[in-house]
Amino acid sequence: MYKLQFLVCLFLVVLLSSLVALVAAQGSRNNTSKWQTLKGDSPLVIARGGFSGIFPDSSLYAYQLAVVTSLPNVVVWCDVQLTKDGVGICFPDLRLENGSNIDDYFKNGRKTYPVNGVPTPGWFSVDFTLNDLEPVNLKQRIYSRAPNFDGSLQKILTVEDVVKFTRPPGLWLNVQHDAFFSQHNLTMRTFIISVSRRVVVNYISSPEVSFLRSIITRFRTSPTKLIFQFLGPDDVEPSTNQTYGSLLKNLTFIQTFASGILVPKNYIWPVDNSLYLQPHTSVVSDAHKAGLEVFASTFISDAALPYNYSYDPVAEYLNYVDNGDFSVDGVLSDFPITPSEAIDCFSHMGKNEKEQVKLLVISSEGASGDYPGCTDKAYSKAISDGVDVLDCPVQITNDGIPFCLGSINLKDRTNVDETNFSNLAKSNPDLNIDSGIYTYNLTWSQIQSTLRPAIFNPYANFSLFRNTKARNDGNFMQLSDFLAIASNASSVSGVLISIENAAYLAEKQGLGVTDAVLDALSKAGYNNQTAKKIMIKSSDSAVLKKFKSSSNYELVYTVDEDISDITNSTISGIKNFASSVVITKRSVFPTDKAFVTTQTMVVPKLQAFGFPVYVQLFRNEFASQPWDFFSDAYMEINTHFSGMGIDGVITEFPATAAKYRRNRCLGYKDIPIYMSPVQPGGLLPLMTEQLLPPALAPSPILSENDVVEPPLPTVVEKPPTTNTGNGSTAPGPTPRNGQPTTVASMILSSIAVLATLLLC
Repeated sequence: MYKLQFLVCLFLVVLLSSLVALVAAQGSRNNTSKWQTLKGDSPLVIARGGFSGIFPDSSLYAYQLAVVTSLPNVVVWCDVQLTKDGVGICFPDLRLENGSNIDDYFKNGRKTYPVNGVPTPGWFSVDFTLNDLEPVNLKQRIYSRAPNFDGSLQKILTVEDVVKFTRPPGLWLNVQHDAFFSQHNLTMRTFIISVSRRVVVNYISSPEVSFLRSIITRFRTSPTKLIFQFLGPDDVEPSTNQTYGSLLKNLTFIQTFASGILVPKNYIWPVDNSLYLQPHTSVVSDAHKAGLEVFASTFISDAALPYNYSYDPVAEYLNYVDNGDFSVDGVLSDFPITPSEAIDCFSHMGKNEKEQVKLLVISSEGASGDYPGCTDKAYSKAISDGVDVLDCPVQITNDGIPFCLGSINLKDRTNVDETNFSNLAKSNPDLNIDSGIYTYNLTWSQIQSTLRPAIFNPYANFSLFRNTKARNDGNFMQLSDFLAIASNASSVSGVLISIENAAYLAEKQGLGVTDAVLDALSKAGYNNQTAKKIMIKSSDSAVLKKFKSSSNYELVYTVDEDISDITNSTISGIKNFASSVVITKRSVFPTDKAFVTTQTMVVPKLQAFGFPVYVQLFRNEFASQPWDFFSDAYMEINTHFSGMGIDGVITEFPATAAKYRRNRCLGYKDIPIYMSPVQPGGLLPLMTEQLLPPALAPSPILSENDVVEPPLPTVVEKPPTTNTGNGSTAPGPTPRNGQPTTVASMILSSIAVLATLLLC
């Protein structure tokens, strides 16, 4: 089938095989600790339909990428369907329209058949020969994933095709609907036995007891393992008429025809209706006692995870393979690169593990991915997570109190809309804010006594919410309190204080935020110590110049817009007021429609002038990452650090960045491909021209005029009273010498190879 295509691809196989050999040579070296699997071996990674999280499920691209980027013993998964002429194809669904464009070719091919007693309409493989399916292309079956590879002529593969053209280290055949095919005079048993004589089949699974029992004699002395697949606990297994939940209580029966079980992951770690983990069950230990291996399924990186994992899929995998109580024997994943790194790079690793690389971890509003930002909870979590530099974005109240909050607009980070102050909402064109309630509208007493912090959910439109049980946890922190927390945390090496809108606050609101910060630092004793680094960050050069007289401050200039380049003269100009620079992620790797298009020279240019370069803003949610990073926060950090050599990250999830730099793979002599930086723009050649992201105009080049700001204006005293909207009066600040009163209290190569698949 498709001889011309596959002849061209034979050359690719040679290249891919050499890459696989390289991965095998530098594969999992984490063999010093005994795993709590049935036999003590490291858990398997099973790639469901290949790398189906990126490419169409069961496509050549998906299988090849899975083989190249995963552990050397990766097993590829094939859902077997039978064609009208009895050929076994790999396809993820019984209905062919759920993953292909068959409905475009056979518009009258829709039929309705009973499937497990339920009338089911669709296009079914039993109505088409393999030759009929030749023009049909695979496509992305999950609508939330990128459809950009659907036009790349990805044909339906037979089981033999998968083995011949991807040479997987292991092959897993899943037979989901044996009873359905039997109704159409097709015998899955005959096919499975026949194909096992032609290719090595490592695992065969099915949710049907009768099917596994029908082939047990053939495979009893074979190295092929039979695995019983559990569906939902209330679903009924057709041949025994028992629910899968009841069958789970009879593992000795299952052991008579299978050597292992495959269960949805929530069979092991149940999740409540609020998306929080419950205590683990005894499924794994019970199965191991019965001599059964346990494989866990439904691992998907681009979906909401239980809040316990902080949107970190590596943390989820580790909870199944390295929790101290048990380890499953394998995981079935749409994104096999992530469990590969979890097993080889992050397992059996404590918080005190040696750091392999020097990367500064700077918080963004503390651990604001887990708790409302800038609260005592968020800061305590960031410290325990291993943050280096604790940050405070300074805002100022109506009575001149500097405090930490991520936005000057109280509606962004508090519950102010639920209070009597909601009628203060007003647009502010100077701040480019529509309908805001501003920190300078209220006194510190009013904020502290009336408002509650609110967790920030940047991806609510994706239905990705953060730690809902803690949505209003924690207490607001004055700058003085923040400095005390940082001072008392021995593991914290410094503080970063961000100051924005200083000119506006001085001129329009009569509030001197820079003076308030200087006063707080002095009173907290930070000017007379060298233990903690003091970083002052701003996008306003005039603010940084205000602090330049203090030689022990690191002045950090923020380029808050995406840029494509920066001139040498501009960098020289920044030298006059800053000692380090913060840039956006898209100023390192520009993106278009969630795909990386290229890389810039901004980082090496700045570093050539002696600037440390910090990049913002890193988040764990998959929606924050371009598809090139495979919905993996570690892959994104690694590509910025190993690929571009950045000096630090600013992140809402400091635990992830701190864990990244401790992972053992970074200390290997040969870095494995699943801990190698991706090739910028490497996915684009795999798309047809019609499905390429539209070409966008490049981001601007940062020039000298962009970084020059006028001096900060003198603080203008404002009228002594302000109507706060609830009948109380907020006193204005009382200037004193210009200061307000303060109150102290290797994917590189694999993607390049895959690009040539366009020839196929």
